[in-house]
Amino acid sequence: MLVIYYSFFALIAIITNFLIQELSLLTYHGKYSLLISILCGTVVGLVVKFYLDKHFIFKYLTRSNGHNLKLFVLYSIMGGVTTIIFWGFELSFYYFFESTLMKYVGGGLGLILGYISKYFLDKKFVFTSDG
Repeated sequence: MLVIYYSFFALIAIITNFLIQELSLLTYHGKYSLLISILCGTVVGLVVKFYLDKHFIFKYLTRSNGHNLKLFVLYSIMGGVTTIIFWGFELSFYYFFESTLMKYVGGGLGLILGYISKYFLDKKFVFTSDG
């Protein structure tokens, strides 16, 4: 059952990420608009996924706002590792196929691989009794 929930929450974060990317691209057409859109989507997706993972996957209670911030920083660091996978796939597909659709196909694949890795990283390093 945990796999179903985790997959569903990953899907929510992926959809959120891609919607924010599209909103960013609709809003800003200047230099580096593609990279800015990917960064915006990544940040919003990270916040959404942190909330869902913390409350529903790991059922983790923080002791204070400071503890929650520390946990989010650790979660973000683990996310940095997996973001490299995501961005690599998304940008590679975009530049190789020269297609927005394929950018999202690559991004989706990268996010799926990244989220699988991230679960194990978060379980071992973030949502622990020391976290």
